[in-house]
Amino acid sequence: MKLSKPKNLIIALLTLITHQLSFGQGKSISITIDDVPNTSKFEQDGFKSILMNRLDSLDIPFTVFINEDKISKTDFTQRNEQLLEAWIKNQNALIGNHTFSHPRYSDVGLESFMGDVEKGEKLTKTYTSKHKKSLKYFRFPFNDLGVDSLQHTQVKAALSKKGYTITPFTVESSDWMFDTVYQYYLNNGQTSKAHEVGEAYVNKTIELVTFFNSLASQIYNRPVKHIYLCHDNAINTDYLSKIIQRLNEENYEIISLEESLADPIYQQEDAYYKKWGISWLYRWMPTQKERVKWMQQEPDFSEIQSTYDELVKK
Repeated sequence: MKLSKPKNLIIALLTLITHQLSFGQGKSISITIDDVPNTSKFEQDGFKSILMNRLDSLDIPFTVFINEDKISKTDFTQRNEQLLEAWIKNQNALIGNHTFSHPRYSDVGLESFMGDVEKGEKLTKTYTSKHKKSLKYFRFPFNDLGVDSLQHTQVKAALSKKGYTITPFTVESSDWMFDTVYQYYLNNGQTSKAHEVGEAYVNKTIELVTFFNSLASQIYNRPVKHIYLCHDNAINTDYLSKIIQRLNEENYEIISLEESLADPIYQQEDAYYKKWGISWLYRWMPTQKERVKWMQQEPDFSEIQSTYDELVKK
């Protein structure tokens, strides 16, 4: 017996509604923070993690990716270990490995790289075990997965064997570049210029989130669960909370990395076999031509890039 057109229409509408509800109709994003813990800033701030304190005041989920070599970057190893433990035991934090010393995989090769991965999990696993947490996420330094398909395949297999989930991102706003300029102005007493850089960082980040959200919506025809990559640095200490406030104003829900990775987009095959750390939204595109087309539409970062380049030359 054939269904009537009205019944067909109702079934189609119910299917569409179910599909939308299964992924959530609202906008969402996860906050992930690399290069934790920043022990130099910890010392400068009187052995307080202001960034962690501000995240606590917001009471949002976040994920930290740890470089254990930072523990010995200052003379206060014991206090630095206490800082690492504080990040790990934080009730809102998921924990990831970012290698011990932040090497570039395509330069050092598989054996050396995996040795650094293992070296970078020793203290972290002690504290995750102590606080009944797990260490299952991994993020590549420089988001460099290798210079060709062979390197990509080899390291993915090695990390999978160790039980790691490679953590992608959809949005990053070159906060490291803003931070270099920001700290330069602060160190030279130019606080008003530093403030301008901080505000520019917030605005450019929101522009990029809007851009990548539009890109994803056009490709997947639905809201996707975004992942934002930033770093444990001075500019995020002072301005990440403003970014989160702006995201809330733009109706983004801040969700955990675990929730974001449940989105089926993250099960796609990476089709990009170069070493550059581009958004996974680009990596999933089948051709370089398509990537370039979208990259050319990104918000303009030439002003901060120019200032950064001038400072690096000094």
